Amino acid sequence: MMSKFFTTLLIVLSLCTTVFSQTKGETEFGFHVGYNAATVTSDDNITNSKYRSGFNAGVSVDYFFSDRWSIKGELTYDQKGWNNGYFDSGSGPVTTNYHLDYLTIPVMANWHFGRTRNWYLNFGPYVGILLSASETARDTDIKSILSSTDFGLDAGIGVKIPVSEKTKFFIELNGQSGFTDLVKDNTGMTIRSSTSNINIGFNF
Repeated sequence: MMSKFFTTLLIVLSLCTTVFSQTKGETEFGFHVGYNAATVTSDDNITNSKYRSGFNAGVSVDYFFSDRWSIKGELTYDQKGWNNGYFDSGSGPVTTNYHLDYLTIPVMANWHFGRTRNWYLNFGPYVGILLSASETARDTDIKSILSSTDFGLDAGIGVKIPVSEKTKFFIELNGQSGFTDLVKDNTGMTIRSSTSNINIGFNF
């Protein structure tokens, strides 16, 4: 239901656009905020169905090689983790929620398409630097047992809406899939991050 709503919203917004295609050598700066739905997957491709709801906020710079291609870098505060997991601190296992907060740095190729180049696809690697980590059942800080970095792939689709000569509003859907184990020195099942988000923001 939510995915149909977001798809419809993107289509409606794209109908309101005008021509604003970029040229070689131009640079756009932006900021964004968004909603995160985060969870984890195991090494046998089982995805935890209990997502942590969080938010993200960050800044970006987008350098254009042509009206179709650009490279975009971001610096984003990301709330990730998962719910309904298990934790054992030595006094018995409990069901808990995991709150992991990262500084995420993706570097993505952007392909701009459509008659007015207002649509774009982005894809590329990211690195997440762990800022804090805790579980909620016993309010335990677990940063020391987790990997300090998370590497993976970021991909998404978005649309820009001109609101003035130099300002554009955008809305985008993104997904991140981690490649590395979240647990440091893990001897059990590998756990990787998985995050979907919807973002809005402005480019200048």
